[in-house]
Amino acid sequence: MHNTTTPEQARQQAREVLEKRGQSAKDFAVLHNLNPSTVYAVLSGQSRCRRGEAHRAAVLLGIKDGVIEQ
Repeated sequence: MHNTTTPEQARQQAREVLEKRGQSAKDFAVLHNLNPSTVYAVLSGQSRCRRGEAHRAAVLLGIKDGVIEQ
């Protein structure tokens, strides 16, 4: 069973935004210097998105509110 830390509705909206842009999860990952596996894990709910690259991916995808330190 998938982790439900990030709501399915937010993940679904992020997938829809990517689709509207004609952008794959891999393209999004490359554009933002993320590992594609991390982006797929965030979109599928397999990641808790609490810290590190998963947190950054979730914030950039609009799945969660947060701060990205440069």
